[in-house]
Amino acid sequence: MDPTGPLAALRGLLARPLASYYLLISSAGLLLVIGLTMVFSATSVREYATGGNAFAALTKQAMFAVIGIGAFWFCQRLPARTYRALSRPALLVAVGLLLLLNLLLVVARLLNQETARFGPLEARLLWLFIGGIQVQPSELAKFALVLWGAHVLARKGAALGWWRELATPLFPVVVLLFVLVGYNDVGTMLCLLAVVVGLLWSAGVRMRVFATLSVVGLAGVGLLIAAASLGAGSGERGQENYRLARLTLFIRPPDECFESGCYQMGQARNAIDNGGWFGVGLGKSVLKWDWLPEAQNDFIFAIVAEELGVVGCAVILALFAVLAYTGLRIARRVDDSFRRLAASAVTAWLVGQAVINIGGVVGLLPVTGVPLPFISDGGSALVVTLAAIGMLASFARAEPDAARALHARPPARWVRLLWAPLPPLPAGRRRPAPKAARNPVPKARTRRQESPGRTARRPADPDRRRGGD
Repeated sequence: MDPTGPLAALRGLLARPLASYYLLISSAGLLLVIGLTMVFSATSVREYATGGNAFAALTKQAMFAVIGIGAFWFCQRLPARTYRALSRPALLVAVGLLLLLNLLLVVARLLNQETARFGPLEARLLWLFIGGIQVQPSELAKFALVLWGAHVLARKGAALGWWRELATPLFPVVVLLFVLVGYNDVGTMLCLLAVVVGLLWSAGVRMRVFATLSVVGLAGVGLLIAAASLGAGSGERGQENYRLARLTLFIRPPDECFESGCYQMGQARNAIDNGGWFGVGLGKSVLKWDWLPEAQNDFIFAIVAEELGVVGCAVILALFAVLAYTGLRIARRVDDSFRRLAASAVTAWLVGQAVINIGGVVGLLPVTGVPLPFISDGGSALVVTLAAIGMLASFARAEPDAARALHARPPARWVRLLWAPLPPLPAGRRRPAPKAARNPVPKARTRRQESPGRTARRPADPDRRRGGD
């Protein structure tokens, strides 16, 4: 292998102390730019036809992107101890918002209304409006579960080999979140499941625990699917179970059910087929002219395939692969168990959600309605995602080699104030060797004096030499 070839150059770049940080920033930044571009392309025609302003959706998404960049900046400045301190309050806030949302939805269902209003509060299927501010509590629950789960597992340490340590308090809280989120949104519940799998896998839990949890998880998903017949989510009592219909329609070819239930899946495949290898051109999609439902949100990857072709889809998949590699690299290099667990959980969450969304669009998985991270239209999801990337950036700067490099050549003071402070040095940093004495003792003489098996030669006795008196 050529030592000066491209692979050697790539290994040299990856060996740099801040390689994880720059890989994370570049991949997330490119995905954000692509997402803003595709949101404008997917919504411009509809926005102009309905409101006369083709930039309405882009302006709203760009505003949330600015808020998300601010969340990224704030989160990358926080140390690990602050995240651990915020883990319990974040979980309480997320559970409280979910309880409030579900309570208002129950009231609306009893009153036969689509929304429920109570003063400044308004609840819809997945969104909670507080004084005009739209919040999606399930997105906050993802981040809260990452922080709280990593804190609990890091505190337990080697005791995780016992079922009792896993059963309290992790499993009851996870089940509560699954019920509160999965009753209305099974897709987001699967993202929470990816977070739990990432946490337990990074903590080194035994395989038999994973097998047991898989059986319990499948049973729970089955119960949530059956709950749609009782009115869970957007289902109605006595009507067709739409969650079960999604699973059965996934198995059937789209040609057989195009008019009866899988119209969206069929149109997505038509968009992919229309795009071909290189696409029809940016902004020239045909299916976005109100032929593909949720073209700017759940099925935006179909618009990417139509306008940018296989090449554009490969770029997005490559960026998510870089993001996955970077997250696992950070988890492997940090020297703190909380950082390792949280980095693994965030990586499993973002990559798992991308796999669920793309798999549903291309027909490899059932459609669950989760957005594509960074790309789909949605304010709460984008802000929370960028905040999680900011936490990963904080962990990347705290890698031992990165921390030593930043302390060896610290940036200017104004850069540290405006961007990020210096991370703490690793605990195992070697102290500099003491300065040598002015007249050091030769090594050979030192070894000869300190050797236990060697005794000093005594001077000869003059009386013994003369034979004595």
